[in-house]
Amino acid sequence: MLRFAPSPTGDMHIGNLRVAIFNYIVAKQRNEKFLLRIEDTDKERNIEGKDKEIIELLKKFHIEYDNIVYQSQNLSFHQNFAKKLLEEKKAFACFCTKEELEKEKEKAKKEKRAYRYSGKCENITLDEALKRDEPFVVRIKKPKEIVEFEDILKGKMKFEPNDIDSFVILRANETPTYNFACAIDDMLYDISLIIRGEDHLSNTPKQIHIQKSLGYTKKIEYCHLPIILNQDGKKMSKRDRASSVKWLLKEGFLPEAIINYLILLGNKTPKEIFTLKEAIEWFDIKKLSKNSPKFDIDKLRFINRAHINLMDDKNLATLLGFNEEDIGKLAKIYLEEASTLKELKEKIDKIFAKREILEEFKKESEILKSFILKYRDIEDFNEFKKIVSNKSGLKGKRFFKPLRLLLTGSEHGPEISKIYPILRKYIKRIIK
Repeated sequence: MLRFAPSPTGDMHIGNLRVAIFNYIVAKQRNEKFLLRIEDTDKERNIEGKDKEIIELLKKFHIEYDNIVYQSQNLSFHQNFAKKLLEEKKAFACFCTKEELEKEKEKAKKEKRAYRYSGKCENITLDEALKRDEPFVVRIKKPKEIVEFEDILKGKMKFEPNDIDSFVILRANETPTYNFACAIDDMLYDISLIIRGEDHLSNTPKQIHIQKSLGYTKKIEYCHLPIILNQDGKKMSKRDRASSVKWLLKEGFLPEAIINYLILLGNKTPKEIFTLKEAIEWFDIKKLSKNSPKFDIDKLRFINRAHINLMDDKNLATLLGFNEEDIGKLAKIYLEEASTLKELKEKIDKIFAKREILEEFKKESEILKSFILKYRDIEDFNEFKKIVSNKSGLKGKRFFKPLRLLLTGSEHGPEISKIYPILRKYIKRIIK
């Protein structure tokens, strides 16, 4: 089984979505089940409703899962496994105060060395700890040997015992820390491959150490994906609006285009424009670049235009707030200068909005109105142009500028000859 394990602590990031997509694809390729695990054990950081938002977003992106679980439902398992480690003296009760730990960290900082737990409470027995009748955290004892694993992209990874340290697995309120809950749940749900961002690389040896300490022997495969960078070569953050999946959708990027781009990012694919279903046929996670890719919004715009162009005309019209198939056809002509649903809607809405004619062309506009309405049934634009120009006596700029303003509400846009065959059907709605 593979899993996507987001935390309901903020908006879904494109890096999270990419992880979800890759896990879903590989699960399909391997014919294994795909689990959605909401990691909600950190109650203080959870934001109400974010779990529902994650579920809705996955639905929009057609990422189907076989089961959904909330990590908090496994609290008793987390607590019992921590107790087991305490009883087997593989973990210990730690009574160190926040002030003590902060002092140690400050000292390490001044000495320009990595902070490591002092080991002060390591020899306190479970009986002694319980007799104190004081709150304590549970720390797992650091490993005695090097922890190593094979990463699909990065190759063999090795971590010294001191790099892993004696870290906290259970807080004083008896809730599990991220690494402990994650390691336990991966055991409980028989996870076979973990695909996640490389920011989790330092967590992996800790989770392997937890599982080994509990006698779990099944080998789990790992693949840590390079972090997506912004155009400045820095890790994308909340300050980069395009990092938010919600923002991209709000701006009018199609889910299909976003999926296409995120699979394409740092990857060699047999073609540039494709669907998720097609990607399942040829995607190879081993062929992903080991280097961090840069997010290019212009490239996403190009891919979005291609996917809009592939859409059914009626469906496109519906997304833009119209019922007629012709509006979908019209919108595709405007892809010459627009690349998102939001931009297209602005163009199309302007056509049907109240006209604001430039003072310079008010006289010509009034002259043209009656002729346009009179000859609106002429199908051929060249014939329409010739007749209306001759009848109105308007030529050149004095003809074309007000004509475009009357038909589209804008000074600029696609060639009138391209959009006229569709617009003439709506002349009465447009010319008011």
